[in-house]
Parts: sequence; C-alpha cells; structure tokens
Amino acid sequence: MVLLLDTLTTAAMLFIVTAGLMMIFGVMKIVNFAHGALLTLGAYASYVVTRLQLDAWLAWPLAIVVGVTVGMLVEALIVRPLYKRPLDAILATWGLGIVIGQLIVMAFGREVQFVDAPLSGTWRVAGLDYSAYRLMLVPVAIALCLGLTGLLSGTRFGVRTRAVIMNEELASSLGIHSGRVRFITFSLGASLGTLAGAMITPFSSVDPNMGLPWLVSAFMLVMVSGHSMVSLLLTCVVFSAAQVLVSTYASPVLGGLTIAVLAAITLRIRPKGFARG
Repeated sequence: MVLLLDTLTTAAMLFIVTAGLMMIFGVMKIVNFAHGALLTLGAYASYVVTRLQLDAWLAWPLAIVVGVTVGMLVEALIVRPLYKRPLDAILATWGLGIVIGQLIVMAFGREVQFVDAPLSGTWRVAGLDYSAYRLMLVPVAIALCLGLTGLLSGTRFGVRTRAVIMNEELASSLGIHSGRVRFITFSLGASLGTLAGAMITPFSSVDPNMGLPWLVSAFMLVMVSGHSMVSLLLTCVVFSAAQVLVSTYASPVLGGLTIAVLAAITLRIRPKGFARG
C-alpha cells in the first residue's frame, strides 16, 4: 500500500511540475528551458510567505501572480521575436533561466532555506498514516489535468489554440490573433510553473538551483507524452511507478535516473513518443 501511495503522490508531483512546460510546448512548439527557474521563483514566493509569517496557503496565489507577471514580460520581450527561430528561442530561455537564478542569488543568497507546509499531519489510508499534504496533491493534479483539458478542448480559447497548432497561417486568415493566443499560453504556462514550485517546496529545501533536477524530468516527460494532458498524466503514473520501485528495491540514486532512462528507451522505440501519428 505504501508503494501505491508513493507512486500516486510522486505522479501527482511530476504532473504538477510538468503541466506548465507542456502547455507552452503544445501550443508554441518551444521547450521553455527557463521552466526550472520559474519553479525556483515559485519556491521563493513560498519562502517569502514563510518569512513574513503569513498563512502558508497564500504562497499559491502569490506564486501565480509572480508567474503571470514574469510570463507576460518574457513572452513580450524575449520569446515573441523568436517564434520563427525555435532553436534561438530555446537558447534564449536557457539563458533567461541562468539570469533568473543569478537574480535570486542576489536577492536571497545561496543559503538553503525551508518553508512551512500549508497542510501538516497525516491522513489514515487503509490502516496507514500517510502525509496529508502529499495525498492532497493527488486530487489537485487530477483537477488540474481535467481543467486544462477542458480549457483546451471545450472553450473558444481552446478552439483557437488548436487552430494555431494545426495551421497558424490559416488560423490567422480566419481572424484568429495567433500572437494573442501565444501570449496567453506562455503567461499561463509560466504561472503553472511558479505555482508548481510553491506546491513542491514543502517536500524539499529552497535554494537557487532547486528547479534544475525537476526541469530534466519535466523535459523528458513532455518529449514522451505528446501534446495531451491526459497522456501526460498517464505517463507520469507509469514513470513514477518505475521510479518508486527502483528507488525502493535498488537505490535512490538509480531511482533518480529512472525517468531519463525510460524516456530515452521510449523515444528510441517511438521517436514521436506517445503522440498520435
């Protein structure tokens, strides 16, 4: 039962961390390598809430505000001129991540910090006491998956987004403002990244480089899962199960490499991952 709960909660964390990266990649075909820095910004938003001795739940809305603000600025000033040069856009976001990291160091230093969890204690599941906060992230991840799927599939914005994905020139000829779609998408993806940083922070310490390991896992999951949020969630469940098993029965170090290894094997067999076609 512990392995099952570990798998579900790890999958929830992986999905929450990866959703923002998937949102941007699915629409803009750009891998936002500043995603790790956005996670770190969200973590430090949580740290600020702790330092100010505010309600720990305020870290989530604060992280969203920070993410939306940064996302709008980055899209308008850095990413927008590089839409037709995806490689340059990738390099630009990678450099941006380094800049954000250095700004964080200037503002908060390199010291390791800790934050308060918004939900403490344990819940009893099938006779076992398990972290309440970890368990809470499972329905949060499911709700996030359903919400993003509904946004992209059942709203006017979703229709316009799919049109831009399929054929941007045709979408523009039909009166769809592709630039606006990309602006909203990038801002939303950035806010999901900072929100994820605030959510995962109670499980680890806060430092200027904390987002990098998560970025590697998120990148691998996006490459494998295609463009569907549901596919991403299922991929997170499968990969997290493998990670938990390897960490438990072999070594935590090997467990940390599991996602990268499985992703490489999957892409070797299916170069397009689980994407259709």
